[in-house]
Amino acid sequence: MSGDRHRRIFAFEADFSGDLRCIPMAVRRKLDLAGVKLKLAHWHGLSEAERRDLLAWPDSPDELERLHSWLLARSAELPQGPARAIDPLHTAAWLRGGAIPDVLLESCRQLGVNLRAERWSQLDELERFALVKLCHPGHEHRNLPRALEEFDLKS
Repeated sequence: MSGDRHRRIFAFEADFSGDLRCIPMAVRRKLDLAGVKLKLAHWHGLSEAERRDLLAWPDSPDELERLHSWLLARSAELPQGPARAIDPLHTAAWLRGGAIPDVLLESCRQLGVNLRAERWSQLDELERFALVKLCHPGHEHRNLPRALEEFDLKS
């Protein structure tokens, strides 16, 4: 990723971005790429400075490897116990601008939004990640319409 996209906070995250009480999409993306399952309780166990450091953490392969090691070691010191190592996501649908994931297409259909493949391919990786995460079961879906609007995808 070029520039500061790896640390961007979206407008739909503005409700909680000031104090970083929730894990921003940019950090969640890095966690998936680094292979770390960090619970919200772990996130709250980190200092605000550490949370800001995670947001600013670069996302090159070497840095993601370093993030993996640091988070597992740091979280082991927390009362919640260590974060869990997971397989890093290197083949997820949001990494490429090809076919739109079915779960996103269905969520868009339910909202009356016709997401076209050419628009999906024009989104950057973090935007695609956010849309896929926002439509997964168990996630609060109220931000999906806000993200679609922010990314100029509402029909």
